[in-house]
Amino acid sequence: MARILVGVSGGIAAYKALELVRLATKAGHGVRVLMTEGATRFVGAASFEGIAGAPVLVSEFERDPLRGAFPGDPTPEHDPIGHLELAANCDAYIVAPASANTLAKLASGIADSMLTTSFLACTAPRLVAPAMNDRMYADAATQANLATLRERGVKVIEPDEGALASRGEFGKGRLPDPARLLALVEAELPIGHRPWDGLRVLVTAGGTREPIDSVRYLGNRSSGRMGIALAAAAARKGADVTLIAANVSLPEPAGVHRIDVENGEELAKAAHTEFPSAHVLLMAAAPADFRASDVTGGKLSRGGSLDLHLEPTEDILASLTATRTDQQTVVAFAAEAGENVDRAREKLVRKNADLIVLNDISNPRIGFESQENAVILIDSASHDPVPQASKDVIADAILERVDQLRSKQSSRAS
Repeated sequence: MARILVGVSGGIAAYKALELVRLATKAGHGVRVLMTEGATRFVGAASFEGIAGAPVLVSEFERDPLRGAFPGDPTPEHDPIGHLELAANCDAYIVAPASANTLAKLASGIADSMLTTSFLACTAPRLVAPAMNDRMYADAATQANLATLRERGVKVIEPDEGALASRGEFGKGRLPDPARLLALVEAELPIGHRPWDGLRVLVTAGGTREPIDSVRYLGNRSSGRMGIALAAAAARKGADVTLIAANVSLPEPAGVHRIDVENGEELAKAAHTEFPSAHVLLMAAAPADFRASDVTGGKLSRGGSLDLHLEPTEDILASLTATRTDQQTVVAFAAEAGENVDRAREKLVRKNADLIVLNDISNPRIGFESQENAVILIDSASHDPVPQASKDVIADAILERVDQLRSKQSSRAS
């Protein structure tokens, strides 16, 4: 995995950097943390050291006990210059939060701390995540400094809008969610530093809408959250991810190519175009099974009864897998009222898929708009429940099973 250098400058959002380091370490990356003196007034260095498993440095005159190495790397026999060695060894460097003061120093080339000297010496991808009061962020000086950094190839992560640290204040200046920060860092990593580098993944998400007239439609309650979580997890692993989103209002994860569709015909067309080049298909979308045989132009009037004649839509997954190769891995989803494993396994065979993810839609605590889910992973030989957890955790469990399936496929091929 990668070596990620995290710079933490002074600001109330420094506490969020703890979660960024935790997530990066959990993902298998080696992490080192540099702090400004101001940052230590908000979060203690010991907290970062406990999470990253490596010493935190503040001053450029401070000796590095690891001699510039990252967790998991051998310690050099010689004692190199700390700020040069860490910058040389990292695969990416993110400053989060980046205060207005630190941004000004970085833009001016001022090197008065371990964070700023290492930033100046770093030739790896560099990212800054500004976090401050909205008035400070909007000030011409801050915007000029950000423009200068962009011109020099530094990736600037736009802050979120919302409640700010000062009581009652609201505006643009919040540090983005740590998971999003990590995804943006991972998107900048050089090829070869993540387990799914070179892998092309196609994800479908959301629910299709089949028109009845110009206003009404047949659809379902799928929000696309599970598909978005899968796309994010695949991108974190380094895959080249394409997301086909059917009526999904959620933003796509960083680095993911998005194709928006509305009805089943559009979903099928996009999927047939993208599937031949994909190594992995994660079919999390919920296409409508039926559509109106005749779509009324304009809007149907309310008066009287309505006879609606339906016809089946294309079985998109079955038509895709009819052309699949031995090098492709296909994951299907089954929404069932209850844990009907036999029915799901029958679908596994019928759809020519490698794995079925069974959702119990009768459980009101999970699924659809919920942030959490609980599933059963079913293949031809086994079924394994994944207990209720966030959809991000469920997505990681699904991709872990995909890794196992692809390993078996490679063994058979050899």
